[in-house]
Formats: sequence, structure tokens, C-alpha cells
Amino acid sequence: QVQLVESGGGLVQAGGSLRLSCTVSGTVSGKIASIYDIGWYRQTPGKGRESVASISATSSMEYADSVKGRFTISRDNARKTAYLQMNSLKPEDTAVYYCRADVNYYNVAAEMVAARLWGQGRQVTVSS
Repeated sequence: QVQLVESGGGLVQAGGSLRLSCTVSGTVSGKIASIYDIGWYRQTPGKGRESVASISATSSMEYADSVKGRFTISRDNARKTAYLQMNSLKPEDTAVYYCRADVNYYNVAAEMVAARLWGQGRQVTVSS
């Protein structure tokens, strides 16, 4: 059908930068019609998933207080891709980061389907 593929992340020292990307991709059995809100979340062991940043279809952005001024979310609608630029990283930013996108797509029967997609998660590790 359709899927969300993440890339980026990795290991960096405190104060460094990383970028995450997520791309919405369709297949022959699922053609993307529209991409609405896109969000980035993170999760650490023993904790629930927390929202980090989100961007609407009109590029209105929201951030968690803990990342304001350091993280920037953006989107390239032509590429069906969203980005999370993470600067001035801190050890407490260490987590698995997940992308989420709300989409409409056409299924194999040419019916429009609304779906919330999640990426597979990318590890971000910030060493002190």
C-alpha cells in the first residue's frame, strides 16, 4: 500500500547536529493523494512516546518546549518528505525517533483511504 521510510540519525557528541528524514511512498496498490500533518516523536526505554515537533499541510509548526530553538521541522511536498534538523543536541535527546504522517491514498480499488502512517524508527544517541 503506502509506507513511511525514515533515514538519518546516528551517534553524535553533545552540541552536535543530526538530521532525520521521512518519505511517504506509494506502490502500485497505493497511490498517495494528499499528505496532511507530519510529526516527529521520540521514545526512550520505560517511557511513553512523546511528541517532538509537527508541521501541518500549510507548514504551521509546533515544537515541544524541550526542543524549541534547537530543532527545526520542515517538509518538501514535491518530494513527499519531511525533515527534522536537530542542532545543539543534548544527551537527554537520546531516543528512538519516529515519524508519523496522516495521508489519503487511493487503494487498488481506486477508493480513497485515510491512514496514519508510522516510520520504523531511527536511533539518535548523543554522548556527553
